[in-house]
Amino acid sequence: MQKNLEKGKIGLFTTSAFVIANMVGTGVFTSLGFQLNGTENIIAVLLLWFLGGIIALCGSLVYSELGAAMPRSGGEYHYLTKIYHPWVGFLSGWVSVTVGFAAPVALAAMALGNYTSRVIPVLALETIAISVLLVITFIHSFDVKVGGKFQNVFTSFKILLIVFFVVCGFLLVPSFQSFAPSVKSFSLSELLKPEFFVSLIYVTYAFSGWNASAYIASEIDQPQKTIPKSLIISTLIVTVLYLLLNLVFLMTTPVGELKGQLEVGYIAANKIFGLVGGNLMAVLISILLISTISSMIFVGPRVTQVMGEDIRIFRFLGEKSKRGTPVYALILQFAISFFMILTSTFESVLTYAGFTLNLFTFLTVMGVFVHRKKFPNAERPYKTLWYPWVPIIYMFVILLTIGYLVYIRPYESLMGFITLFSGSVFYIINQWIDTPKKKVKENQ
Repeated sequence: MQKNLEKGKIGLFTTSAFVIANMVGTGVFTSLGFQLNGTENIIAVLLLWFLGGIIALCGSLVYSELGAAMPRSGGEYHYLTKIYHPWVGFLSGWVSVTVGFAAPVALAAMALGNYTSRVIPVLALETIAISVLLVITFIHSFDVKVGGKFQNVFTSFKILLIVFFVVCGFLLVPSFQSFAPSVKSFSLSELLKPEFFVSLIYVTYAFSGWNASAYIASEIDQPQKTIPKSLIISTLIVTVLYLLLNLVFLMTTPVGELKGQLEVGYIAANKIFGLVGGNLMAVLISILLISTISSMIFVGPRVTQVMGEDIRIFRFLGEKSKRGTPVYALILQFAISFFMILTSTFESVLTYAGFTLNLFTFLTVMGVFVHRKKFPNAERPYKTLWYPWVPIIYMFVILLTIGYLVYIRPYESLMGFITLFSGSVFYIINQWIDTPKKKVKENQ
């Protein structure tokens, strides 16, 4: 798969590895307990994960068209700048720089710390999280090839571990939890409750990362072909893995023991493998989360780098090292993640990140309508399947989740709007600095 690649570029296998690694990790091993706080009906919970996969697939199909039509690194920042206005693109880039990758990196590091501290209580959660963050950032400061090889190894391990966990869950547990009460009590009204849509924020966060290859298009060989394939293949694989993994969690462990807990993988592993085996699985899940952290540390600075190339006040962030890595962007992302680990709770960061990121994926998916109208003659190597229903479904569900979240979790929603306001301030400052330069060019 990786043969005959353009020098310095990555192919379909490595690109898909980055997408899968971005998706699988923190959310699926931590958010089930929060979902059960909203509803204890197992059927409703499984429907949440199925719906999350449908939403991610719809988003992937739309991003495939946009990524093939505009194959440059930067993701939403690049797309929204071209589709709407530089201000919208700037805000998207600002969110990516401050929240989009730094927050998930912090969450994954915090989850890793939680799992590891269960096995080695003498180690503080924050110490573990910060140490892993520092080491992986250092690794990715070398070059693209080193980061790519590191990612392939850990992503392969991640998939094998989840498959192993699922198979053992079905084979080793002598008796499963009964789903009969949930089947009897389930009704469609469960899907209309505010708690269902707040839980959907956790699920969409767990699926976030399905758009990862759109952020590194400039690093990919034949991006017009590779981006659509990587997004669709990776999303389908992850959806199946998520459904099976959550099914095992719920089949092997009573809902009461999972409800409100963060380390759901560790709790279920104790039921499947016993205490010693559960501790071993906690260590393995911690290693699995290294892949998630690694992928986001690789991808995030590429978005920041593109902003640095385009925006004057962030010009230093566009600089690369001799080996081609965006070193200053890496340092900035490290600093923000470091701050979040020390100052925030897991659930607050999760809700804040989910809310803010969904705003811009909504705008991007809506952008496929605008792009087709604004650039009717643009080359489109790939077109969204089942257009326009796919983007409409995505937008409808995401709009509902955002609306419910503003109503139920106003503090995290307010922080998201404050982030947008601060980005607007920086955009105005940049425009003010750039105005004299633009006037000089116009007069020449």
